[in-house]
Amino acid sequence: QLHLAESGGGSVQAGGSLRLSCAGSGISSPIYMAWFRQGPGNEREREGIAGISPSGREVTYGHSVKGRFTISRDGSENTAYLQMNSLKPEDTAIYYCAAGLTGMSLDSGNFQFWGRGTQVTISS
Repeated sequence: QLHLAESGGGSVQAGGSLRLSCAGSGISSPIYMAWFRQGPGNEREREGIAGISPSGREVTYGHSVKGRFTISRDGSENTAYLQMNSLKPEDTAIYYCAAGLTGMSLDSGNFQFWGRGTQVTISS
């Protein structure tokens, strides 16, 4: 069982930056990791925004964050980061870290392990 814990959320003004961290524990081998978010008024669906392979060599991004957000990970650890730049009010959401065994994906159904989320609020 992999336990994930997010940190780094907070409130910033539009145009600012935040860096989220996700610390994983419980599984020694690196697996696929990703970041999702759930914005206000969108309680039914989590938007996949960034994913990274176990090696860290492959990454993928959702259209809404491409060019502004960067996902990375610590070597062979199940620890991931999300650097968020040029933040916009529409980036306001609860951000979740996820990990899975299936493969590179931004489909929430492919991830077996989830953190509890961290709130990110962007003011205009």
